[in-house]
Amino acid sequence: MAKSFEVLHMLCPDAIYHQIGETYEAIDWFGETPPITKEQYEAGFAQYDNWKAEQDAAKAQAKAALLAQLGITEEQAKLLLS
Repeated sequence: MAKSFEVLHMLCPDAIYHQIGETYEAIDWFGETPPITKEQYEAGFAQYDNWKAEQDAAKAQAKAALLAQLGITEEQAKLLLS
């Protein structure tokens, strides 16, 4: 299950906030970014797993494309970086 900070990062990555606890009421919003609603926050927990899977898939696809462009395998890239 997603953690509160992960949901907040997904929904409002540029927001400035402070949170003690896991509830919406425990969030103190700062800065110019408007806060999300309690309904958006609660719905974010159901959306997070799909969003994270999409992010991971995009990252893997970009990595594979770069390796293909360079013409090397993942093992060869690791060897170069060690």
